[in-house]
Amino acid sequence: MFEIIEKQINIDLPLGDPLHYMVCQIPNHLGLADFSCRLANPKNKWEEVKAVFELVATGDGNLKKCHFLALPEAAISGEYVDSALAFIKERFRPNTVTFFGVDHVPLVKYREFLERYPNDNPEALASVIQDLDSGDSNELPTNWSITAVKENDGRLRVFMQAKSHPYVGEEHLDSLHNLYRGKVFPLFHCQPNSLHFMSLICFDYIYRDLYQSNISAIVDKANHLFFNSRQQLDLLMVLECNPKPEHTAFRDVVNGFYGEYMQYTPGVRNTITVFCNTSAETSGLPKKESFSFGHSSVLFHKSHKILTAGTPEYQVDDFNGLPVCRLRFGAATRLYYFSLPMLHEFDPRTTRAPLKVQGIFKTVNNSWQRIED
Repeated sequence: MFEIIEKQINIDLPLGDPLHYMVCQIPNHLGLADFSCRLANPKNKWEEVKAVFELVATGDGNLKKCHFLALPEAAISGEYVDSALAFIKERFRPNTVTFFGVDHVPLVKYREFLERYPNDNPEALASVIQDLDSGDSNELPTNWSITAVKENDGRLRVFMQAKSHPYVGEEHLDSLHNLYRGKVFPLFHCQPNSLHFMSLICFDYIYRDLYQSNISAIVDKANHLFFNSRQQLDLLMVLECNPKPEHTAFRDVVNGFYGEYMQYTPGVRNTITVFCNTSAETSGLPKKESFSFGHSSVLFHKSHKILTAGTPEYQVDDFNGLPVCRLRFGAATRLYYFSLPMLHEFDPRTTRAPLKVQGIFKTVNNSWQRIED
């Protein structure tokens, strides 16, 4: 069952000022081995990710304001996780949250990573130990992600979660070649600013079974927060390596999440949903020519309306008639840097825009360069 565990973190976010986000739409070059999906050249990929980390750590201009950094599903190989966390601990500014996906590792290896940070992951570690004890599952592939939080005093907190969607083929019920099915998902509560956020991995956003829907569990939890403490879910980050980012299944969930057709959902009414996908240069999957990687996006409720617009790099629309405003990016390899105020602080009498694109970066000679206005 999908279990949401609340985690307290000490992050000082600016009151009254927008929060800044960077979404890294970078390619994955994948290789399939033993029904596991792994990066074909882990060292090269780490160098690419490290260049992004350097850009954020250097913080030229307003990049020093970056609060949330998101990389897609399977963005880093398991053998470079320690290098990534060491970089974040040594170079990133306090009050920074970094999301990144890790390619498949055996379940027993995933347990070893959890055991390095037992104070932050006791529930996930207990769940994995119980699953390992219950059967012959040591080599079961595990698709997982990390949320690395550098708190206001410089302390690094590391939270891990495994993807709950159990099938290698995503849309195909391939019961002979299962992935490990994660059961514990953190809900982060920032102190002293009272901001709540979660992250999911791709199909975790839409996966349903006979007993429970992941997304309905999130809505119920957010509503519980609202009715008990007048708090809400502020940010939902979805990490993807998805060849069909605008699949009907995703659109249907967005419609139900923001549509409020069946029940009043104040806990998610002001939630920002960010989809961080890989770029069109992603390779290693069969029949890639028929896929459409890219198109990371930002969605929020239509009550925070922004004007429709279009540029070569992005467009603003309503996702084909849904009750949302959507910032939809292109498919190229890009870093998207934008700002959003905490939506529940909006004053409808002002003209302050609910979303502002602060900068878009492209690769030039193996380095990142801001695209001029």
